[in-house]
Amino acid sequence: HVQLVESGGGSVQAGGSLRLSCAAPGYRYDTYCMGWFRQAPGKAREGIAVIDSDGDTAYAESMKDRFTISQGNGKNVVYLQMSGLKSEDTATYYCAANDYWSDDAMRGDEFEYKYWGQGTQVTVS
Repeated sequence: HVQLVESGGGSVQAGGSLRLSCAAPGYRYDTYCMGWFRQAPGKAREGIAVIDSDGDTAYAESMKDRFTISQGNGKNVVYLQMSGLKSEDTATYYCAANDYWSDDAMRGDEFEYKYWGQGTQVTVS
């Protein structure tokens, strides 16, 4: 069983920054994609950014200027650095992972992801 644990959410003023972390203890797949998604109240979940086991990244076009995805040296932790936060960024942010690489996963297709964290709330006011 793969467990993903997000942290780093909270309340921040517009224009501020936050860094979210996703820990995946024991996650040891050689080939994978890990991504960040978010869901605002009353809206569908949307992809933000993805990183694969080679360190290649992909972003939703509307977020690439303010959000940066990265992974730790051990590759079992993924970060999402968010800057210039806006009220519309208020949402629950989820980390997701799978154990293979695919074009659809790199495009942020949530149905490509098998493992999900519980989410961390980000509120921008």
